[in-house]
Amino acid sequence: MSDMGSSDTPSTDNTSAANTMWGGRFAAGPDAIMEAINASIGFDQRMARQDIEGSRAHAAMLAAVGIVKPSDAEVIREGLLTVLSEIEGGTFAFSAALEDIHMNVEARLKEVVGAPAGRLHTARSRNDQVATDFKLWVREQIDAAIGGIEALQRALLGQAEAGADWVMPGFTHLQTAQPVTWGHHMMAYVEMLGRDASRFRDARARMNESPLGAAALAGTSFPIDRDMTAQALGFDRPAANSLDAVSDRDFALEFLSAASICAMHLSRFAEELVIWSSAQFRFVVLSDRFSTGSSIMPQKKNPDAAELIRAKVGRIFGANVALMMVMKGLPLAYSKDVQEDKEQVFDAADNLMLALAAMEGMVRDMAANVPSLEAAAASGFSTATDLADWLVRTLDMPFRDAHHVTGSLVKLAEDKGCDLPDLSLADMQSVHGDITDAVFDVLGVHNSVASRTSYGGTSPVRVREQVARWRVRLG
Repeated sequence: MSDMGSSDTPSTDNTSAANTMWGGRFAAGPDAIMEAINASIGFDQRMARQDIEGSRAHAAMLAAVGIVKPSDAEVIREGLLTVLSEIEGGTFAFSAALEDIHMNVEARLKEVVGAPAGRLHTARSRNDQVATDFKLWVREQIDAAIGGIEALQRALLGQAEAGADWVMPGFTHLQTAQPVTWGHHMMAYVEMLGRDASRFRDARARMNESPLGAAALAGTSFPIDRDMTAQALGFDRPAANSLDAVSDRDFALEFLSAASICAMHLSRFAEELVIWSSAQFRFVVLSDRFSTGSSIMPQKKNPDAAELIRAKVGRIFGANVALMMVMKGLPLAYSKDVQEDKEQVFDAADNLMLALAAMEGMVRDMAANVPSLEAAAASGFSTATDLADWLVRTLDMPFRDAHHVTGSLVKLAEDKGCDLPDLSLADMQSVHGDITDAVFDVLGVHNSVASRTSYGGTSPVRVREQVARWRVRLG
């Protein structure tokens, strides 16, 4: 994946070791250590399809502008399909001596079609070739990530619609704050994931420029048509600066950044599922498909899938930091350091897709324990704010005074060992004489959530509106 050899010169005999691929500059091949540190075929073979797709587009362009004969281009294009079928069929013999996927494909192409294969590398370098392959691969991963996010959103919408009326505690500082609906809580993650998908779409739009034709770093003297190859590969346009085109890895960093934020959101939800499925909370029951047992404690049902999702953010965020460190000190244009980009991105993409799929499965399968949710929602003086709001609306009390009165009533209930709705009217009037029995209409948790009708609020009406909006948006 380096710029060894001229981008404007057909490659030489490619049936022997890597030094032969480089041409006559090197008299001796690399020793075992150099081969081990230099070769990338162990991981970049994942880009075989993208490499062949890019080469087929390049060959067609070379013929269209008269650089190679149409007959040679057609032989090359058909031969590349033969090589791809061998790779996909598992019969292709990858060679570390040939360093990378590009050289492996080119060497096999020569075995398949003979001399015309030597014309394929005209007017390009491995530098623009690998940048193109990697962009194509990352672009596909972005599309896959968006698909995984939307599948999870649909699972959450199902939970939200089913539980639009179920009440549960809303927390701040992991302390009971106010009652909310189950549907409202699920929709919070729909919104988070919507932002994740938006970030991936933004990154995709920004990266969709073709490096192909930038050659090693300076462009080429051949009369190539970069618009033709860009269009053939689904790019919006060719990259405008050849130095930038071969050295840019912003697209990979943006993918990792978006993946890190998405994984963080999944980790937050996973943490809640771990807590909610515990015997102390009993808010949800996770399916057996996403739980494991204990080797020694037969009663255990462990939320291992959620715990593993919670850990994935470490790997994905680590990949982001690692690639940042690779890129931070590189002068223009290409340096071999950039070969260290792919393993990080491959691993992050694999783990993000696995986490999304596992979370979707857990959400679809999980069953809310509605009685436990409602009991918890009514505990911890969760309707204290409703009481304060009632004092403001009904008694025209300044909110700070209402806050003080409500605090006194909470203290009274705490001393009596009961919750606010369990206080008698006399108890309440002992704190403020103007309170009437109408106050009890706002103290139930269902009354509380039903009253939160402001846009974005937790009321069942608002939850159903948001579910409907997202169903239209997701199609």
